[in-house]
Amino acid sequence: MKAIVQDRYGNPGVLEPRDIARPAPGPGEVLVRVHAAGVDPGVWHLTTGQPYLVRLLGFGLRRPKNSVRGLDFAGTVEQTGEGVTKFHPGDEVFGECAGAFAEYAVAKADRVAGKPARLSFEQAAAVAISGCTALQGLRDAGGVRPGQSVLVIGAAGGVGSFAVQLAKTFGAEVTAVCSTGKVDLVRELGADHVVDYTCADFTDRRHDLILDTAGLRSLAHLRRALAPRGTLVIVGGEGGKWLGGIQRVLRAAVLNPFVKQRLRGLISTVRGTDLEVLRETIEAGPLTPVLDRTYPLADAVAAIDHVHRGHSAGKVVLTLGSRGPAAS
Repeated sequence: MKAIVQDRYGNPGVLEPRDIARPAPGPGEVLVRVHAAGVDPGVWHLTTGQPYLVRLLGFGLRRPKNSVRGLDFAGTVEQTGEGVTKFHPGDEVFGECAGAFAEYAVAKADRVAGKPARLSFEQAAAVAISGCTALQGLRDAGGVRPGQSVLVIGAAGGVGSFAVQLAKTFGAEVTAVCSTGKVDLVRELGADHVVDYTCADFTDRRHDLILDTAGLRSLAHLRRALAPRGTLVIVGGEGGKWLGGIQRVLRAAVLNPFVKQRLRGLISTVRGTDLEVLRETIEAGPLTPVLDRTYPLADAVAAIDHVHRGHSAGKVVLTLGSRGPAAS
């Protein structure tokens, strides 16, 4: 099969298309014929091995432990491993795996769900990681409730675009922060208020919950926009070769016991139960993935560069052929 492979850490130029052996599913796994694969910032980190903390977390110290890149996918079940009864060959699915930038990939069955019928494979490939991160940030870490004021920073990004829509389904009043060129998109997602950070500050109003997906602002700045007993959820971070912005999460953990506000970092994971929540919400209508653009598999390097430069609005997806129905 064709796959996007790397033998060493480095800039995305170390990735190359290559013919490799097709994998086989083990117990509790499914083999999926991949039709589309999502490109999120995590792919860049795994390609470069930066921040170096990534390597210490088990992805390989000197070289990548898994040579095929890609995490999000949508496709068709080709084969099931021992003990898998929920899925069968021919089922259309989406989820997360290690090695999605390939014609075939093996995924754990508990990180897969049936593809929403109203989405194309390209749209479905954009859901798993960003959708689960937004859901867990709002519901689990944030404890969002109807009627609350929610501020989403980075509202036009992969996680942010899901967070704006999901916060509305939870009954929140949503203020979205983005750049000038993405204001119209964020309004279309359903935000009640939009702040263009290039010409306005969002700290003139206090919010019950802040979901920060942009990873740049200081805790002091964010707390000025947070209600006295509000909750701040920090999603990821950027900056530095060693810790990559996790310093803000560490500072939040140290400060949290001494203030009335709740300051939390989020470590999200893709779970089948949450994929089902996302699938049902998508099928019901109030949640739709936002696609910035698609690239063919062979152009994976260009796709990763585009995402890393911060130019995308919503998600970027690689295509590998077959498509599902157009979105309704």
